[in-house]
Amino acid sequence: MQIVPVILCGGSGTRLWPLSRALLPKQLLALQGTGTLLQETFGRVQGLGPGCEAPLVLCNEAHRFLVDAQLRQAGACPRLILEPVGRNTAPAVAVAALRARAEQADDPLLLVLPSDHVVADGGAFQAAVRAALPAARAGELVAFGVVPERPETGYGYIRGAAGGAGPRRIEEFVEKPDLDTARGFLASGRHFWNSGMFLFSASAYLRELRNFAPDILAACEAAVAAGHVEATTLRLDDAAFRACRSQSIDYAVMEETSRGSVVPLGAGWSDVGSWAALHEVSGRDAAGNVISGDVVAVDCRNSYLRAESRLVGVVGLEGCVVVETRDAVLVAPQARAQDVKLLVEALAGAGRAETRQGREVFRPWGSYDSLEARPGFQVKRLAVLPGAILSLQLHQQRAEHWVVVSGIARITRNEEVFELRRNEHTFIPLGARHRIENPGTELLEIIEVQVGDYLGEDDIVRLEDRYGRQGRRD
Repeated sequence: MQIVPVILCGGSGTRLWPLSRALLPKQLLALQGTGTLLQETFGRVQGLGPGCEAPLVLCNEAHRFLVDAQLRQAGACPRLILEPVGRNTAPAVAVAALRARAEQADDPLLLVLPSDHVVADGGAFQAAVRAALPAARAGELVAFGVVPERPETGYGYIRGAAGGAGPRRIEEFVEKPDLDTARGFLASGRHFWNSGMFLFSASAYLRELRNFAPDILAACEAAVAAGHVEATTLRLDDAAFRACRSQSIDYAVMEETSRGSVVPLGAGWSDVGSWAALHEVSGRDAAGNVISGDVVAVDCRNSYLRAESRLVGVVGLEGCVVVETRDAVLVAPQARAQDVKLLVEALAGAGRAETRQGREVFRPWGSYDSLEARPGFQVKRLAVLPGAILSLQLHQQRAEHWVVVSGIARITRNEEVFELRRNEHTFIPLGARHRIENPGTELLEIIEVQVGDYLGEDDIVRLEDRYGRQGRRD
């Protein structure tokens, strides 16, 4: 049986605001090293050998191009499944199983992995996967249970039968416990943190889903059958998938099946579910601080201090989180790190755009950074990747001035096509058809000044688009 990694890439990571946003969630960020959490997730499966197939990755339309670009940068040839709406893990894994079984001659094993976790010891992770293979090939549904390092009250637990390092029969799933109960779990040697990672055959999962949640399976079958395949991407049918109820794989299948096993995993795992959790798994200095970026800290201890765009000075803090981005600053005690989610909910309730995106916004062709915005004008820095091209578009309420600051720009303006180089500029009148292309091998950077009565992104009428967005006004 071949192993097909199924990477779940639909989370929002609200507890890591302001770094993580709805349009750039934590799995697409490099929180520790040079690779993003998604890229590190893919990297962990590469050591499993030639029997491991290209990953199936589930994400939404908003993240599609970033997910694809990051995985290709990491050396993957990903196959994407686009969800029109989030429906939790049971439906997500179901559509992956249906897709994998349709693509494979035999019955593949699915290695289900969240894209936003940290696993410090890749070798130990791969050893646990290999230990799970015999049970998965025999039709078992194997969960990876993290060997607990402390009496944690923030995770669910799996109680396994007594045994060694190999698969153990699952006896019970336990909700997040209180502290005394968690201490008992730690001492028992039979309780493991529920990591949300699984290994099973496509047919075994679909069999159990049919037994315990047949309505979910029926909705997923309809969404796949009516979906649209374009190259290596499956776009699920919107109406059929929206009709599916939302449920986790734990509730829908794993807590119901009699074929569940758990393999102990001791690999330095964390779900990086808060700034306090990121502080725990990051390298700390002698005072217990994690410092990232241009930070000057005086008399600070056991704090997470991060600067993304400017100098941050911190004095006399202990056990705190300070995170600065280009458009927002978070300050909180680590003991309240989980409550950042409440702050994000309050911002969303107030209609604040900072919950959805930061100042730099990523597009399939590159990104733009909003430098200044006032009534009547707006200034952006466009960064266009080598070989990339923006859509042919027009604006009905604004004109634009472009100045090239690096690279070569090929400009279309109505019937004209011409090139601009560093320190050259042009003007795009209101209503003119236009586009920018980077024909070079280096990054193209343009300063764009927009002038008009309305400067929203929905004043974009796309006429042609390489990335399939024509007709969309965003």
